[in-house]
This record gives sequence, C-alpha cells and structure tokens, in this order.
Amino acid sequence: MSAVLDHPAHTPHAHDDHGHPHGWRRWLFATNHKDIGTMYLVFSFTMFFVGGVMALIIRAELFQPGLQFVHPDLFNQLTTMHGLIMVFGAIMPAFVGFANWLLPMQIGASDMAFARMNNLSFWLLIPAALLLMSGFFLPGGAPSTGWTLYAPLTLQMGPSMDSTIFAIHLLGASSIMGAINIIVTVLNMRAPGMKLMQMPLFAWTWLITAFLLIAVMPVFAGAITMTLTDRHFGTTFFNPAGGGDPVMYQHIFWFFGHPEVYIMILPAFGVISAIIPAFARKPLFGYESMVYATASIAILSFLVWAHHMFTSGMPVTGQLFFMYATMLIAVPTGVKIFNWIATMWRGSMTFETPMLFAIGFIFVFTIGGFTGLILAMAPIDIELHDTYYVVAHFHYVLVAGSLFALFAGVYYWGPKWTGVMYSETRGKIHFWNSLIWFNVTFFPMHFLGLAGMPRRYADYPMQFADFNMIASIGAFGFGLSQVYFLFAVVIPMMRGKGEKAPSKPWEGAVGLEWELPSPAPFHTFETPPQLDATATRVIG
Repeated sequence: MSAVLDHPAHTPHAHDDHGHPHGWRRWLFATNHKDIGTMYLVFSFTMFFVGGVMALIIRAELFQPGLQFVHPDLFNQLTTMHGLIMVFGAIMPAFVGFANWLLPMQIGASDMAFARMNNLSFWLLIPAALLLMSGFFLPGGAPSTGWTLYAPLTLQMGPSMDSTIFAIHLLGASSIMGAINIIVTVLNMRAPGMKLMQMPLFAWTWLITAFLLIAVMPVFAGAITMTLTDRHFGTTFFNPAGGGDPVMYQHIFWFFGHPEVYIMILPAFGVISAIIPAFARKPLFGYESMVYATASIAILSFLVWAHHMFTSGMPVTGQLFFMYATMLIAVPTGVKIFNWIATMWRGSMTFETPMLFAIGFIFVFTIGGFTGLILAMAPIDIELHDTYYVVAHFHYVLVAGSLFALFAGVYYWGPKWTGVMYSETRGKIHFWNSLIWFNVTFFPMHFLGLAGMPRRYADYPMQFADFNMIASIGAFGFGLSQVYFLFAVVIPMMRGKGEKAPSKPWEGAVGLEWELPSPAPFHTFETPPQLDATATRVIG
C-alpha cells in the first residue's frame, strides 16, 4: 500500500517541540506511542546484552573440558536466566517496541488506543526485570531449572523461585495489556478507507500475535501459580507424593510454550514482508496467502505442544498425532518462504543492509525450520531430545529468525525514527560479522547433538572438545559484533550523527509511514488521512 502526500496531517508540525513534557517527565509519564516504543527498544536492547553476557560466561565454561570458571549449579542458574531474559526481556519487548512505533503510523492512527495503559505495560517491565535478576542475590542463588521451570525441580528451589514467579506474572500482565492495546488499535483506529486486507503485513502479523498472547499468557500464569501453591500452600498439583503429576506441568507449560515460539517469530515475518518488496521494488507476492498462512500457523501452534514431550511416556497414538500436526506447520511456513522468494524473483534488487539481513533471515531461518521438521519425527526426536541439536535448532529460529528480523527492521525504519541515515559500510560490517559468527557458533552444535552431547551440562568428555571450542569462539565473535552495532550504528543514530534522512529513504518502500517527514513528528495523523477505495493513495 502506497500513499500520495496530499494531506495536512503529513506536514511537519511547527508546534512539535511544544506542548509535551521534557526531561524525565517525558519518559516517566509517556503516553506517546513513539516515546513508549523507544523505551521498549532501549529496555530490550539492554536485556539483550545482559542475557548475552550470561551466554558468554556459559560458552567460556564450555570452551574446553573440565570446570574452569563457574560451579555447575551457577552454570545451570546462568542457563535458566539466559533463557528467561532473552525470551521475556529481549525478544518480546523488542517486537512490542516495533508495534508501538509503527502500527499507528502504518494504519493512519493518531496513537495507540489506550495511551495510559500503554505506559503502564512498559513500566511493569522494570520491576519484573529487577525481580528476575534479584534471584542471583537471594539464598541459594537464581533458579537452576532451565527456562522451562519444570517441576519437580521448581518445588526444590530456594526463595529466588518465588521472585521469578512474581516477575513472570508482571511480564505476562504487561504482555496482555500490550496485546489488548494492539488489537483495539488495529481493529478500531485504522484510517477511513483502509480495509483489513489493505493493511501492511506487519499490522496483520501483530494482530494475530496479540490474540495468541491473550490466549496463552494466562495458561503460563496458571502453571506458575500452581507451582507457587505447591511450594507454600500444601497443594500437590505436580507432586506425585500427594497424587500430583509433574508431567501435567509439562503439558500446561508447552501449551503456552509452543504458541510462545510463534509470538516471537510472527512479527518477524511481518518485518521481512515489508523489507523484501521494498528492495525488490515489487509488490509482495501473494499478500492474501501470507495473511492466511500467518493465521494458519497461529491456529496450528495450539495443536502441537506435546512434540516437546515425546520422551515422557506418550502412547504411540499421541506421538503420531503430534508428529503429523507439527509437520503440517511446515506448509504455511513454506508458503511464506516461497512468497518472499517469488517477490525477489526478477525484481530490481539492491542489497542495502536491511535487505541483507532479510535475505540472511530467510536463509538461516529455513535451516532452523528444517531441523525443526527433523525433531518433529518422534523416533528421531527421542534420540536427539535434550541434546545440543535442539539448542542449535531453536537458536537458528530465534537468533537468526527473530533477532535478524529485528536488526533488519532497525536499519529499515531507523532513519524514519531518528531522522538520520546509518553508515551503510558499518551496517554491512555488522551484517557479515553477525551472519558468519552466528553460524560458527551454532552450526557445530548440530554435530554435538548428533554425537549425543546433552545440554545444560557444565562439563563434557574429550570427544566433544573441538566443536565446543569452535562454538565458544563463534559466540564471542557474535557478541563483539553486537557491541560494534551498539557503538557504530545505534548510538550515532540516536545522537543524530549522520546524513539527514529524507522522508522516504528507500525507493521501493510503500506505506503511510513513508509519507511522514523524518524524523517522524511527535504527533502524527491528528486528522486521519482519507484513503481511496483501494487504499493506494491519500485523497485528503
């Protein structure tokens, strides 16, 4: 969807620097979607580095056999907190930040529907993160259960387990409020003339993701609340001694956990679906099929949870159902990848940094998808369960999937946010370092898993030494690449250092956000833009 500038709401506002709070009040009491989006992105990037430091300590310990730096219990605490922080503190808030920044601009809304609730949903993240991190300083240290928080381990942990449960409740409340806000904004505040099937695909992917969040976050909340009552109030939901069942926790957790994977990847699909057409200079191939594929993935994600549990004593009938249901998800996912490739086919492509990250995403995410298909097969999964093959698989999906899409989005929309262009040379240095070091880190883990190395172990026998050394070197290279991204790309853009960005820096970019000046004014679309019947232009 493109638009022709023909509306006073698109012009720079002379009063933009007036009439809104400055200093700390601007951020503490923020109700503007752009400010809140910025805070989400800064928070998620901070947590990304916190979780990244934990990952590097883990990889330093695994650099060679023997115990070098950390005690095995601290190793498991770091593994647990790395997972929780990256999922709930880095990836999810980053995409909510993108939603806050982009959705009102893309659909012609003045702001998010519930501005004060938007503020609260962000500020809940700060105490949640502090509670999560506080576990390291409580008696017994942080939980060492793995990020899945499986019973009966959770029933044996110290007081940090309770602070973790409270932190997850806060994070869940934040997610649910954000999801309600997104649904109401998209359904009720679109510009007159914009039908649902004319929205940018990013808006569609977030609309579907928001429904997923509302459906599954209460399920996880229930699971951890039952854990809390088992710990302190005499219930025995997950304690066999009282007639409970630890496997029931796994069912409840993965009924949340598998849709959660798609909560973290569907918005990434939306980002990639905006970038590929812009740099191929062609409309997105099969727009409607992309919408239906996204909805299909979301619906199927509720039917596949027990493929994480093939080793838990499931009857063969159950194994077959979950195996075939899981393999079925490959169909709509394959539709998306086919459509992206078809969009690029015979397009007038150029390879600026956002496009490089988008193509890198397709290449590496596809590898993650194939390893997921392999793990979907029950007999193979039983052999590979809880090995480094699984670690490799989900990092190919979440790092090369979600994270690469986030990088692509920052390079693509960053000029609109900050008003300055990034350095193309620095962007390409960041891309190639990220892609190469990522594969150096995680590709050897497939071989470690196939050889039988279990995950969450602080030590290992000598036959796994070489691949572990390669993976650890790659991890430090990948980590340093992100430090380079912070200092060479992000900070200069936030300070406004660089060539001034035009309102439409990318020739093939389409969408209402590109009709606004760069940087986008504090208030946009105070009067909704009027679109024609095809939503291809503004008619004033």
